[in-house]
Amino acid sequence: MDTWTLLIGAAIGFALALFGARMLVTGKAPAGTARAFRTIRDAGLYHLLFGGGLLLLVAGTRLPGERTGIVTAIVAVMLAGVAVVRFRPRGKSEDRTARRE
Repeated sequence: MDTWTLLIGAAIGFALALFGARMLVTGKAPAGTARAFRTIRDAGLYHLLFGGGLLLLVAGTRLPGERTGIVTAIVAVMLAGVAVVRFRPRGKSEDRTARRE
């Protein structure tokens, strides 16, 4: 893998993790992000877990060891899985009993 793609991936992962951490610390989120999630905590953890997973995935390609890449990839997928299952953005809820005219 090219170094520049790893640097871009690491920068995106770092930005996501920093964005999530900032939401968790301040308790504030941009309006669009706040609307998409049930709570600010969910939004912060979602971004923090995805950012951390991406950073692990990038780091795993460069860290020494035979199985380092595989182990970090598994941990990264687990972090993303927790983010998607537990802290995912809520979908657009429609009132299914309402009549459309």
